[in-house]
Amino acid sequence: MAEPDLTKLRQEIDRLDAILTDTLEKRMDVVQQVAAYKDARNMQVLDREREEQVTAKVVGMLKNPAYAPHMKQIMEKIMETSRNLQIDILAANIKQKEKNADPIRVGYQGVKGSFSHQALEDYFADIAKVEMNFVHFEDVVTAVKNHEIKYGVLPIENSSTGGITEVYDLVRKYDCHIVGEKIIKVDQNLLGLPGASIDNLKQVYSHPQGLEQSREFFRKHPAIELIPFFNTARSAQMVSESGNPAKGAVASRQAAKLYGLEILAANINYNSANRTRFIIIADQPEHRPDADKITVVIATQHEPGSLYKVLQHFYKGGLNMLNLESRPMEGRSWEYFFHIDLTGNLSDPKVRQGLQDVAEYSAYCKILGNYVADGENA
Repeated sequence: MAEPDLTKLRQEIDRLDAILTDTLEKRMDVVQQVAAYKDARNMQVLDREREEQVTAKVVGMLKNPAYAPHMKQIMEKIMETSRNLQIDILAANIKQKEKNADPIRVGYQGVKGSFSHQALEDYFADIAKVEMNFVHFEDVVTAVKNHEIKYGVLPIENSSTGGITEVYDLVRKYDCHIVGEKIIKVDQNLLGLPGASIDNLKQVYSHPQGLEQSREFFRKHPAIELIPFFNTARSAQMVSESGNPAKGAVASRQAAKLYGLEILAANINYNSANRTRFIIIADQPEHRPDADKITVVIATQHEPGSLYKVLQHFYKGGLNMLNLESRPMEGRSWEYFFHIDLTGNLSDPKVRQGLQDVAEYSAYCKILGNYVADGENA
């Protein structure tokens, strides 16, 4: 038998690839029509049963059954790609509708120049909006619940100092829903009046998180009194209005510019990769086809090994946990709520079943939201 000609074999593969490309492109054209159909009828993208039927049907068409496991892998990838194309189309349609809608009212804690305001501006960049600012985190939450604003923006976690416990408690207490998140890079700066110097500072104001993130810097300046304040930007505003060169603030560069302050020391946070995750809260849950992150809060039975037993069901259900934060139950010593972030979309039956199993073995279980994770989290 003559030895096969590799060049001719590759030419044949190239010919078949051209046919395959044409067929797949036509398939994607049809998938676009499917996405439009589902969008018009508010249908979910994922139909696991249909995907399995299509895959099995194609595998069954093979003349050589030895190729079955390989064809199954190919079809599963095609199904995934088709699903992602539909998700991209539906998500783009949602963004366009939001862009063309009437202005929405959104709120944040602090003033312009704060990191919360930056997160709001970044998240709602292409959406017509009316911004409202509040003094306390709880003010933002109650404004959402009272429908003064549609969305609230709250910091919930910092990469250097961990979870912001007050926000975890407020979201659960007021039965809020998480509908989005935004992660921003946080650079803390020591600000003072024009002409002021670090050596002459006696008091520095900032949000407790800002002071904590800059603790290494202030250990070198033990004579400076650190005073917690409502918000980093409000600290800058207060220092500016005081006219006192002995007062300083830890805040952003934007706050320095807004309130006419000088940067006495830049990037004083000890972690150069310092980031804060903000959540977008609403009174009602929302679901986007491209949602890929879920937040739940659970409570376990007050008995040995109860948390371990519940967490086992995350593993058994194939649920990928990203974060776990414990918060004490009010009035019940040594009992806790656990806030858990995980990957997934609630339209996926496997995810729903996994969470149902978790709920069955928990004393309390509530889904706080299913939303699109910020790419900065990757």
